[in-house]
Amino acid sequence: MLIKISVENFKSFDQKEELTMISSSKMQGNKSHRMKIKQTQLLKNAVVYGANASGKSNLVTAFAFIKTALIEGLSVGSVNHFCRNREENKTRESVFELQFTVGDTFYAYGFSAILSQRKVTEEWLYELLQNGGAHQLFMREGSNAPVLGEDVKCSASEKSRFAVYAEDFAGHDAQLFLTEMNRGKKYAESSKLKFFCEAFNWIMNDIIVINPNIGISNTEAYYNDESLDSIRKLIQTFDTGITDIKTRQITVDEMSKMIPAEVVQSIFAHLKVQMQMTNQPSIQMTWRVEGGFFHIRIKENSEPEITTLVLKHGKSVFDFSFFEESDGTKRLFDLIDMLLTDRPDAVFVVDELERSLHPKLTEHFLKLFMEAHNGIRMQLVFTTHEDTIMDQELFRRDEIWFIERDAYNASKIYSLDRFKERYDKKLSKAYLEGRYGAIPVFRQFSFRKGE
Repeated sequence: MLIKISVENFKSFDQKEELTMISSSKMQGNKSHRMKIKQTQLLKNAVVYGANASGKSNLVTAFAFIKTALIEGLSVGSVNHFCRNREENKTRESVFELQFTVGDTFYAYGFSAILSQRKVTEEWLYELLQNGGAHQLFMREGSNAPVLGEDVKCSASEKSRFAVYAEDFAGHDAQLFLTEMNRGKKYAESSKLKFFCEAFNWIMNDIIVINPNIGISNTEAYYNDESLDSIRKLIQTFDTGITDIKTRQITVDEMSKMIPAEVVQSIFAHLKVQMQMTNQPSIQMTWRVEGGFFHIRIKENSEPEITTLVLKHGKSVFDFSFFEESDGTKRLFDLIDMLLTDRPDAVFVVDELERSLHPKLTEHFLKLFMEAHNGIRMQLVFTTHEDTIMDQELFRRDEIWFIERDAYNASKIYSLDRFKERYDKKLSKAYLEGRYGAIPVFRQFSFRKGE
């Protein structure tokens, strides 16, 4: 589960900003929205409000950037991702850190980099202790070879193995060492270095980022008969008019006619990189891009297997393709897997969850999500403009967050909990009145009319 994300000098974030999932000890409402791991109470939800261009999407992008950096390193495209509000930020370090749990183990992984130079300056992984202390697992500084923490008690052979990997890695300024320690590496169940794959796998597999235009998942839910039946029943509760969902196998050429060829190429390139990273003989993933919904399975030395969705409406005898559906229905298909999946410690990070959805559909979805994962270690972090769900019966105060830009055009993150509102307070009304900030501020404009 996610404990905290912090980011500094990235996009619209200038100074260090953080969003934490640690619950307030003073709040007693909605106790089912918390999960206790050892002595720590973690929240299951975080809803983030803010005006347009306040930085909400940049928070979601920070999650995606960490994952991308682990796959590709610091790409050429990242050189302008520093906060461009001030000239000195170009040569200042950008810092990213995730704190999270895998089972009952608490980790903090992060790195700093001068993005304009594509140079990682520091990288670290710690095990966090309940007494507030921490054990360093590895540290990498500048171009030096990474080193193991003194508390890592591994065998002589494992130390030797690590030393070889670390020495070979020295000088790879644009790459992350956590990635290198998972590039085709295998660890025994009893290995003291297993934390490398535990941390890497959680970030890569259990942070699921969904933006308004592209939904990505590694689920088989839409292509398994049993789960497809569940999806069919769930979709019907949203009053979309869809009465049946089937699958149809297509070729790469057919897929290229549904979506741009360059998008198809980028999808397959992404899957091949994932295969290399995981050292697996096959890989599969579900992609929703504008105009299509595809499940792709790639096996070594075999043609890719591609399946798409075919939909039925009412009593019509004709099939409907996914691209013919409304934007709201497409959005539901992005999200509905979240109701069926069961991934311990996973966190869904969704930008503009309410995009193209009626407010009642958004509320219905959130209630289903909470019901489906009651008592399960699963979290939802999402951005929204939908004020009708800002309700203390639906969310705790410490689950509601705001992002706004300051006088220097830098994004600031803060929690509703700092306002200490009464439990009977109508939050949405107070928000729209500007009590909590994070709403648009309009300037006067006059239309000049001719004489």
